[in-house]
Amino acid sequence: MTTIAARLITRLRELGIEHLFGVPADYNLAFLDRVYASELAFLGTCNELGAAYAADGYARLRGAGALLTTFGVGELSAINGIGGSYAESVPVVQIVGAPSTRAVDAGLPMHHTMADGDFGRFERMHAEVTCDRVTLTAANAAAEMDRVLRACWTHKRPVRVALPRDLVDHPAPPPEEPLLPDAFPPPDPLTQAFRAQAAALLAHASRPAVLADHLVERHGAHEALAELIAAGPLPAAAMNMGKGVVDESAPTFAGMYAGAGSAPVTRALVEDADCLIAVGVLISDGNSGGFTHRFPAGRTIDVGPYASRIGDTEFPDLPMTDALAVLTDIATSRVRGKLPQIPARATRISEPHEPLTQAALWDRFAAYIRPGDVVVAEQGTSFFGILDTRMPAGVTVVGQVLWSSIGYTLPAALGTCVAAPHRRTLLAIGDGSLQFTAQELGTLARAGAAPVVLVVNNGGYTIERAIHPTNAPYNDVAAWRYTDLPAAFGADQALTARVGTAAELDAALDLVDRNPGRLVLIEAVVAPEDYPGRLAAIAAKYRPAPKD
Repeated sequence: MTTIAARLITRLRELGIEHLFGVPADYNLAFLDRVYASELAFLGTCNELGAAYAADGYARLRGAGALLTTFGVGELSAINGIGGSYAESVPVVQIVGAPSTRAVDAGLPMHHTMADGDFGRFERMHAEVTCDRVTLTAANAAAEMDRVLRACWTHKRPVRVALPRDLVDHPAPPPEEPLLPDAFPPPDPLTQAFRAQAAALLAHASRPAVLADHLVERHGAHEALAELIAAGPLPAAAMNMGKGVVDESAPTFAGMYAGAGSAPVTRALVEDADCLIAVGVLISDGNSGGFTHRFPAGRTIDVGPYASRIGDTEFPDLPMTDALAVLTDIATSRVRGKLPQIPARATRISEPHEPLTQAALWDRFAAYIRPGDVVVAEQGTSFFGILDTRMPAGVTVVGQVLWSSIGYTLPAALGTCVAAPHRRTLLAIGDGSLQFTAQELGTLARAGAAPVVLVVNNGGYTIERAIHPTNAPYNDVAAWRYTDLPAAFGADQALTARVGTAAELDAALDLVDRNPGRLVLIEAVVAPEDYPGRLAAIAAKYRPAPKD
């Protein structure tokens, strides 16, 4: 026999999780003692919301992430981050230290509860933001933890596992089989039917194209997608949530597609295709240019995580990787796409000593990105600033287009740094967003992480100004001394710089290159109503209609 805690830690390690983010509290301290005695590392964050964001960023690079909270107050502090992981299909395990079974059975008015004996309230609250939940018991712990963790991995969404503090060392049977069994191929008749219908559609296609989105990465189909694109070769565009899922350094890259917010050549390649292969695509307002997308009617092969559709025919129980393998085989012998002619990103000539503009800022940031980097961009001016940047090979982009919870990216960058310490993390975040989670700069320092943090100081919520132009002060934020923050939060060895011209930004980036392995914060000052890239055009679609 082993213990419930030891078995849970073993199963987390099978998911590829090596780090646990969270906040210690009396209901989870016994479990934390077992974590410290194991190969699972614990990294305490300033609050539970930061832990949830960090676990999300970690999971995007590692395949799964985990956080530890206490009952009630701790898990509710984290629930916004859990909601974001659910919305964006990120597998995160939330472990909740719970009151003892004796207290629950007696209905005692315990702290962190409503003192009414209802200990199931918080699990019910999580029913809307998790794909499965369980409160472990002495009798069900082994089977139930396996069931819930498998659901997390299969559905790529968060789960909640509550562990009563008196059951941490309770005996449990050791695992008898791997948590993740070998995948089983879909039934051959289903595959053959999909092959026949896809081949018939592709056989007459002279303008085939691929459109990919974030679910490709979440479901481990990145390599299968690359093989399909190369087989044609086929022009391939990506949606906003899927930024980076397509190799943007390849001649097959057709740009970023967001409906009417797309470059004309990208929009034509997608919408005028005589066979569009849409892989892992999610339609939302921010992902489709305000629902201005248009896919070829009757000529789209829609490949989802566990089902595909061609026209009105659905092919259930067909994993994404299997469907892509079939399409690759067809494309290798029958399909030839026309490579896109995507114009190079237009760089604006800026005077080195004139005030820094968004255009000059993102031109220089784009030139600074290297192959293999992790680029974390806050939804807002930062994400729109990097949207049209053609990323080098091997770059991973982390953003939160759908959930769009500001402040997400600083703790998420903590997660990416811990998940991939051998890769360089570049974080771009606005001043308003930073003020939500700035304290995790101290956690970055404690973890020995060394990202490059670019703080865009434009005096507040510029994306809101773009959507709803007004002189009202509610979009302003306090004028923090951003370059003082690392030292204030304990990152005494961090490098900082405040820049207001292109020349000063160049000097700051040169300083970064001369000091590898140091946490860096660069405050870039730009005008409040200077909008990057496509933000102005897209924001206009969200503005309320003028009143008569």
